[in-house]
Amino acid sequence: MVHHQRYYCQNMKKGENFVKNFIISDEESQIGLLSINGSYFKRAIRPKLLTFLFLSLLSCSLIWTPQLFGFPSTFSLLYSLGAENDDMGSKLPLCSYVSNGTICCDRSSIRTDVCYMKGDIRTHSSTSSIFLYTQNDQKGSLGEGEKVRPYTRKWESSVMNTIEELSLVSKHKTSNSQHKCDVVHDVPAVFFSTGGYTGNVYHEFNDGIVPLYITSQHFKKKVVFVILEYHDWWLTKYGDILSHLTDYPPIDFNGDNRTHCFPETIVGLNIHDELTIDQSLMRENKSIRDFRNILDRAYLPRITDLILDEEREKQVSQSPSSTTALLEYDDSPKKPKLVILSRSGSRAILNEDSLVKLAEKIGFQVEVVRPERTTELAKIYRALNSSDVMIGVHGAAMTHFLFVKPSRVFIQVVPLGTDWAAQTYYGDPAMKLGLKYIGYKILPKESSLHDDYDITDPVLSDPDSVNAKGWEYTKRIYLDKQNVKLDLRRFKKRLVHAYDYLALRKIRGSLS
Repeated sequence: MVHHQRYYCQNMKKGENFVKNFIISDEESQIGLLSINGSYFKRAIRPKLLTFLFLSLLSCSLIWTPQLFGFPSTFSLLYSLGAENDDMGSKLPLCSYVSNGTICCDRSSIRTDVCYMKGDIRTHSSTSSIFLYTQNDQKGSLGEGEKVRPYTRKWESSVMNTIEELSLVSKHKTSNSQHKCDVVHDVPAVFFSTGGYTGNVYHEFNDGIVPLYITSQHFKKKVVFVILEYHDWWLTKYGDILSHLTDYPPIDFNGDNRTHCFPETIVGLNIHDELTIDQSLMRENKSIRDFRNILDRAYLPRITDLILDEEREKQVSQSPSSTTALLEYDDSPKKPKLVILSRSGSRAILNEDSLVKLAEKIGFQVEVVRPERTTELAKIYRALNSSDVMIGVHGAAMTHFLFVKPSRVFIQVVPLGTDWAAQTYYGDPAMKLGLKYIGYKILPKESSLHDDYDITDPVLSDPDSVNAKGWEYTKRIYLDKQNVKLDLRRFKKRLVHAYDYLALRKIRGSLS
């Protein structure tokens, strides 16, 4: 399941208010925003004029003094404020540009640490180290280094403690150096871990695949992936996507004791937000739609094979006359396709069969997809890529909204106690992809918890207060023990809305 975490959350001492969702956005940073027990309070920030002038003068002196006195480090400070891409005007991550013989680590994000190395770089897996060798006469802080865990959940110490830590060390290169190269690569490397929450499709995409695209796409496939906590099944599952990000086989860092040498490395992955890409932070202004185009190209060959296999099976099973009939032109108008991502166990739709009948009555062609851990992603992609509407109950499988074409519809059923997570992890990212997002928040009577708790119990009447007790309560009550029985008369309005939306878009020619 998705590990729901709100950044900067604190449990205050007993008797004090619970402070949650303390997130300051760019706009809100001008006034300050604090949420206490679900109520928002704004605090004006009015810096005094003298303080403002003092800080302005100080900033100017810090930037220009090195230049006036001839120091070469002027632009390191400028880059610490954010590197600017002159071609596209996009704000690139810290350390985007590093000089030869340099290790630069960007630790400014709450989500991830990313380190950049350039020069004579050599791996040493037995000591979990990467060495940067410099010439004897090269100036710099030799012998010093950095440590980094290459995984994108930096704020979550419980899982980060399970991620292998790499040591990045700068050393003098001598003629007697014993650290020889066994394999020489003429392209950069990106180091990352497939440990942590890998095994959950949300985390695999959000913490791994999307950040890997963000970090490596500008290399145009001329990059080697070096994987810590390497899993064969992960490579099999995502091999189609990886083949569109790199031209080289990945390296198992822990399983390959040879010394690999690179001219440049990135250790760790950049991440922007939940299942999305911030164009302003990307070279060439790449977006989440560009990432989806990668998925299209990755799965097209396999989908083509699946279609051909099915056609061959039909030809074998059908008589010659019926085969001829299959090839005849069908000029009947196509119904919009609705795909239900079905769950088993918790958060299942108990009246799913009735939902299917209702959708068909409205005018949809309905397909029910039941993803399993072993289900081939190309098959799920095929179903959703050809769909007009995707419906599912909040959970990790909603990550598959990435497989739906922009301008189509995503309806997420939101069980009790999952409002914030449903919107944050899937609703908002779906809209950024270009989907029409419709959230359906269930009523207490539509939850199976209605049979287990009195209507006045906070579990039904005040889920926020239950969630405030901690993740364990949310998981045990709302994620593991809740199913849904939709009020179909109420839910019908969402289906009709989706149908009408698609019809209107078709009239306007927006749907291909």
